[in-house]
Amino acid sequence: MKNITLYSLLLIFSLSACNPLDENPKAFIATSNFYNTTEDADAAVLSIYNAINSSTHTLYNRLIQISTEMATDDYEAGPRARNAHVRALSNLTHDASNDRMLEIWRQSYDGINRANVAIDNIAKNPNLNSQKDKDLINEAKFLRAVLYFNIVRWFGDVPLVLHETKSLTPEAINVSNTPEADVYAQIEADLLDAEALPEVQSVKGRVTSGAAKSLLSKVYLTQKKWQKAADKSQEVIDSKVYDLFENFADVFNVATKNGKEHIFSAQFKGLTNWNGNMLASTAAPTSVPGIAGDQADALHTAGGLFQAFAENDKRKYITFAVEFVSPTDGKTYKVAPHFNKYFDPTTPASPGQSSKNTPIIRFAEILLINSEALNELNGPTTEAFAGIDRVRERAGIDLLSVTSPSISKDDFREAVFEERRKELVYEYQRWFDLSRRGPDYFVARLKAAGKTNAQPKHVHFPIPQRELDLNKNLKQVPEWRDKVN
Repeated sequence: MKNITLYSLLLIFSLSACNPLDENPKAFIATSNFYNTTEDADAAVLSIYNAINSSTHTLYNRLIQISTEMATDDYEAGPRARNAHVRALSNLTHDASNDRMLEIWRQSYDGINRANVAIDNIAKNPNLNSQKDKDLINEAKFLRAVLYFNIVRWFGDVPLVLHETKSLTPEAINVSNTPEADVYAQIEADLLDAEALPEVQSVKGRVTSGAAKSLLSKVYLTQKKWQKAADKSQEVIDSKVYDLFENFADVFNVATKNGKEHIFSAQFKGLTNWNGNMLASTAAPTSVPGIAGDQADALHTAGGLFQAFAENDKRKYITFAVEFVSPTDGKTYKVAPHFNKYFDPTTPASPGQSSKNTPIIRFAEILLINSEALNELNGPTTEAFAGIDRVRERAGIDLLSVTSPSISKDDFREAVFEERRKELVYEYQRWFDLSRRGPDYFVARLKAAGKTNAQPKHVHFPIPQRELDLNKNLKQVPEWRDKVN
C-alpha cells in the first residue's frame, strides 16, 4: 500500500482536536480544488488506509492491542510496558482519563473524517463519474464502516458524523451521541454499498466485494441477526473466492500474504518509512542475543490460553514461540510462551520492521461465523458442524462432529467461542468476543483468569473525559457515569 498522507492537501479535522475559537476562520483550504482527477480521488482514499496502520501506534499497528485487548483474559502488559495507562487497562483500573481511550477515539474519528471528505468530494464532482471513481467511494464507505464498527462496540452510542467537517462553529463540532442501533444501520448501509466493489482488485490489499460481505456477516452476528449472518457468511463461502491455506503458518508468512485466506488485512512493509508491524516487536523477547524485542505485550498466563491448545494442534507453535535461535551466537534459547504470529526472522535486530500483515478478517473466521449463526438458529446441525470442523481439520485436531456428535446448542456455542479464541489469537478479536457475550460472561471469564477488577461496565470503554469537557452535548457511556474505580 502506498504511504500517502493528505494533511498537506486537505484540511481534515479530528473531532477530538476541535476547540471553539474566539473568531471565525476567514477561509479554509478548498478540498474541492484537489479533487480534479481519479488519481486525486485515489490518493484521498489511500489516506484513509494510511490512518489505520501507517506507523507505530496507529489503530491497526498496535493501538487496538494496548488500548482494548489488554483488558481481556488472554493478554497483559508485559514487563517493558511502561505506560501507566496501558498497565491500568491490563489491570482493569482504567477510567475516562486514560490516554489510550483518547487516542482510539481521536484516530477513529480522524479516519472517519478522511472517509467523509473523500466520499463527499468524489460524489459531488461531475467529472469523477467513472466506475473507478464509484469504486473509490465504496472503498471509503467500507473503511468508514470498519471504524464505526469498532467504536460502536467500544463505546455504544457514539456521534454519527457522515459529512466533511467544514466549520469550527459550536453547532458543527458539538455533536451528540447517536443511538447504537442507528450507528449499526449506517454501518450496514455502507457495507451493502461496498458489495458493489470488484471481487478482485488489481492492487493487493485493497477492499473487495468479498471483504464487504464478510465484514457485514460479522456485523450481523454481533447484533444477533442470526439468519442474516448465516446467509451472508454462506454467500462468501459459496463464492469460492476464498479458502483456507493448507498450512496454518502460511496465514502469517510474508511470501503468502494477501493469499486465498486473506479477505482484508492491515498491510505492512518493513524497512519502508518505518511501516513495519509493531506487534512483532512488542511481543518479541528481550533475553535472546541479537533479537531486539520489547516484550511489552505478554500472555496472561492465568487465563490458560497456551494450555488450552492440544499438543498436536498445528496452530500452537505458530501462535506461540517457546524458543528462539539467536542470530548472534546460533544458540537456542528457551523462553516462556511469546506471541509469534508476526515475528519476521529476517529482521531480528529490528522486529518492528516485520512485513507480516495483520488480518482484519480472514476466511477461517467466516467459517466460524457461519457455524455460530447456524447453531443459534437451529442448534448443532450437520451444516453448523461444517465450518468449525474445516477449521479444526486444518489445525490437525479431532473434528467436533466426531468427538461430540450429540453436543447441546449451549455447548456448541462454547466450542465455537473456544475455537475463535485459539484460531484468532493476537488478531484484535478477543475483547470484542468477550464483550458481545454480555457483562455476566465478560466478568466471569476475566475473574476466572485472575483479573478480579472486572466489572459489568467493562463491556464498554469510557468516552474520554477530554471529549466530554470540550463537547457538552456528548454524554458518557451509561455504565461509566458517576462511577469511580
